[in-house]
Amino acid sequence: QAQLVESGGGLVQPGGSLRLSCAASGFTLDYWAIGWFRQAPGKERDLVSCISNTDGVTSYSDSVKGRFTISGDNAKTTVYLQMDSLKPEDTAVYYCTLISYSVVGGFGDPIGSWGQGTQVTVSS
Repeated sequence: QAQLVESGGGLVQPGGSLRLSCAASGFTLDYWAIGWFRQAPGKERDLVSCISNTDGVTSYSDSVKGRFTISGDNAKTTVYLQMDSLKPEDTAVYYCTLISYSVVGGFGDPIGSWGQGTQVTVSS
């Protein structure tokens, strides 16, 4: 079955940068969309950013807009989340998963399974 594996998390000081990777394997779909989510202790899992390989459309939450950039590699096997100007409130476990998408309705709900995620800690 399809599998997404997150990596690239770690400890970074405020104002620093990290690049997260979401490696895909076992996909049989021609068209798909991937979303990055994050969950801090005691809080809900929230959508951070997403991208569609159908038309390259991307979206960002207001809290990360202008600081984070989502992208894919040439083979469309890996989705990246470049995180710059990191803040302590960005501290969370970050997950990637398949989400629904259509050119008419845009991005929808997550439809994939949740993996282990990768921990991002922003602290001085």
